[in-house]
Amino acid sequence: MSLELPELGLGTSGMTDPDRCRETTANALEIGYQHVDTAQMYDNEQYVGDGIRDSGIDREELVLATKIHHRNLAYEDAKRTARESLDRLGVDTVDLLYVHWPRGNYDPEESLRAMDELRGEGIARHIGLSNFTVELLAQARDLLESPVVAHQVECHPLLQQEELRSYARRHGHALVAYCPLGRAQLTHPVLEDVAEKHDVSVPIVCLAWCLAQESVVPIPKATGAHVRENWEARNLELDDDDLDAIAAIEERRRLIDPADAAWN
Repeated sequence: MSLELPELGLGTSGMTDPDRCRETTANALEIGYQHVDTAQMYDNEQYVGDGIRDSGIDREELVLATKIHHRNLAYEDAKRTARESLDRLGVDTVDLLYVHWPRGNYDPEESLRAMDELRGEGIARHIGLSNFTVELLAQARDLLESPVVAHQVECHPLLQQEELRSYARRHGHALVAYCPLGRAQLTHPVLEDVAEKHDVSVPIVCLAWCLAQESVVPIPKATGAHVRENWEARNLELDDDDLDAIAAIEERRRLIDPADAAWN
């Protein structure tokens, strides 16, 4: 059984205000989003679950993803905390359960055995990995009985992840892109020129670039009017000149430093 992810999802990292998280989630689903991404680390699973229920959207029409905190990746902890995530979300299963970071208490054999068992028990319908290198992806695929359906990493025009995108295409999984807007912090003359050409902002160019890449599924975090603005970015088609110019950008800028990313 494979999982086909919608072309655009809602990221919820940093949405810790209960009302805002709930309202943003409900609003996104009412607009048309069908993929919501959260994590134990985000400390908002309960609010995301509340927003899903507030939206009135049929649960079966939604791809709901969460991630196991790196501190909870010991075998017993992974099994226990995955169930706790379901309780907070108020659901019987999640569509996609990730290993959030291959660090902390991550042990390839024990952690991945827990992931397989969680899928076998129906806690998760599918298994994903997040922030893995190509080498760690290959190791995980060898150890897992479950197919890897998604790999989530930071990805945007200044961190194009060519190697991981190629790996995703070869092995038939989605590359789920977090920070696809570059947190509205990215500037580059090429991006500014493309934005001016299409009369849009640089973040929307970044999102359109992600949407144009094979196997890439962006999950921008947004609140307020930006939720709809990102949704409408699906209608922006970058032409070959735009894509060639962005592909030629040599600068690389990482917004999430793996050395500092294990907050909480």
